[in-house]
Amino acid sequence: MAETQQISGKPQVSYEGLLSAGVQLQDRYKILGVIGIGGMGAVYKAQDLRFPGVLRLCAVKEMISTASDPQVRQMVVRNFEREASILATLGHPAIPQVYDYFTEGSRCYLVLEFVTGKDLEARLAEAEGFFSEGLVADWAIQLCEVLSYLHNHKPRPIIFRDLKPSNIMLDDHNRIRLVDFGIAKLFQSGEKGTMIGTEGYSPPEQYRGIAEPRGDIYALGATVHHLLSKQDPRLEPPFSFHERPIHRTNPTVSRELVEVIDKALEYDINKRWGSAEEFRRALAASLSIKIGGGSLGDKTTTFDTGVVKPLWKFACEDEIRGSVTVADGMVFVPSYDHNVYALAEDNGKFVWKYPTEGGIACKPWVSEGMVVFGSIDKAVYAVDAKTGRLLWTVPTQGRIFSSPYGELGHIFIGSDDRQIYAIHQISGRRAWTYAADGEIRSRPLVAENLILFACQLGAVYALGLNREQRWRFRARRAFLASPVMHNGLVFIGSLDNHFYALDARSGWAAWKYRSGGSIVSTAEIWKNIVFFGSGDGSVYALDTDDGRIAWRYQTENQITGAASVAEGNLYIGGVDGNLYCFDALTGAVRWRYQTDGPITGAPQIADGVVYIGSADHYVYAIPM
Repeated sequence: MAETQQISGKPQVSYEGLLSAGVQLQDRYKILGVIGIGGMGAVYKAQDLRFPGVLRLCAVKEMISTASDPQVRQMVVRNFEREASILATLGHPAIPQVYDYFTEGSRCYLVLEFVTGKDLEARLAEAEGFFSEGLVADWAIQLCEVLSYLHNHKPRPIIFRDLKPSNIMLDDHNRIRLVDFGIAKLFQSGEKGTMIGTEGYSPPEQYRGIAEPRGDIYALGATVHHLLSKQDPRLEPPFSFHERPIHRTNPTVSRELVEVIDKALEYDINKRWGSAEEFRRALAASLSIKIGGGSLGDKTTTFDTGVVKPLWKFACEDEIRGSVTVADGMVFVPSYDHNVYALAEDNGKFVWKYPTEGGIACKPWVSEGMVVFGSIDKAVYAVDAKTGRLLWTVPTQGRIFSSPYGELGHIFIGSDDRQIYAIHQISGRRAWTYAADGEIRSRPLVAENLILFACQLGAVYALGLNREQRWRFRARRAFLASPVMHNGLVFIGSLDNHFYALDARSGWAAWKYRSGGSIVSTAEIWKNIVFFGSGDGSVYALDTDDGRIAWRYQTENQITGAASVAEGNLYIGGVDGNLYCFDALTGAVRWRYQTDGPITGAPQIADGVVYIGSADHYVYAIPM
């Protein structure tokens, strides 16, 4: 094949049409090699030369049509432009980001995030035996999540229309990435079009020109059937999955999972799962049943289908935005009505309240017989835990949304005046302050001889106990979540949509995970799984070592509060007003309790009871 050359800023190509290594597009994207070749062009590995100090890779997708019919050429160009337009509106961790779109001569180019890894078709060809049921189910659950995102896209749902193993990448972190949106379609009910897709994976209605969300469910079922059974549907009669069950070639797959897949593959569209989220929940539940049966572990999984009722609830005069604290037989409740309330843990009876001059949105710290909290009246308070009598107060120059943290005989707390305060717990004397770049609204943390905190200008700080800065990590947007530490890593989410795992010694990012929304939720860690919520409405469970997703659950609104784990259950509240109880291992919902307002604080668990406050003014005590 003849070499390509750079002439007058335009690539000159050989008759085969491929760009050679070294060609530059737009004086910015240097072609490094070919990733794949299709009937309408190629995908190239390229370097973005706008970042000379680092090797920033990207994928350049090329579209070229040799059709002589001008209408066909126009259709190909429209399809390519549709892919660019669709991808530009999407923000999901399983969908590659689009960076650029341009034309050069008769060719169109789309510049995308470069995803390292292999597609599932290649993984299937390399596998000597069968994939494990748990592994395939995990992939399927991740795919349900991205399909749910696409199908709920606004203003119109997006139908992928060509789901198959070769269009599903598994990246270097074992995360699913959905690629090739070339025939994705904005869905409009009742609309018909040309039959398009891949024979064997496409649903029967798509052959009649009908594309709707449940067609993607069928294609996912076909893909999972292929991955578990190693029976390639392209080599079999169409719609014959029920005639060649998974058990024919792979008898190790559980009956529960087979039933879930079979329902996705129903010929009649109305007999399939009604949505990708319904499909996801069924997959998660099938795994939970198998765990309960002992084939994946000894943990028994049960699901409470009855009505969850609180043991008691107590009404404040305004919203409860922060987290309650349970200690010494009492529940301490911060309220935006300017008061901290002390209630009896067993029955919710009022004991005392302490009034400030502003709303209280932090979690009180209780230790040594005192309750410490901050207020938006710019002061830190310490009151007697039994009587509510004021012990001391420390003024600051800014409103206080930061929750206090006690360690080493001191209380550490941040303020909107950009200072972190260290206060002697007993005397209330201010020991020292440290100036940050922005307002400090998250809770500080003292761990492994470090004082950790974050600020509104997107910085995480690590100070030594002598107050010398050890390191500082900078994100693109603010931090409202609080840092937590586990196995030498500091975990924290940012409003830049990323969840970070930082090396506690250096502050370098060991890994990061991009969610579909801003992250305000403080992380919770259990058995090397880190849990957090996102502004995209999802609860995430990631492996602490590498950020690989364990499971994800989509709620009806944002998740801004932190989670709590007890006895294998994960509890977390949502802006949709629900308190959710999940199986922490699988993400299956055990129960949920609906309040009449957003829940933005973290559940507190003590003696088999979950305590939570809501913006409906109530604090609830709910049995686990």
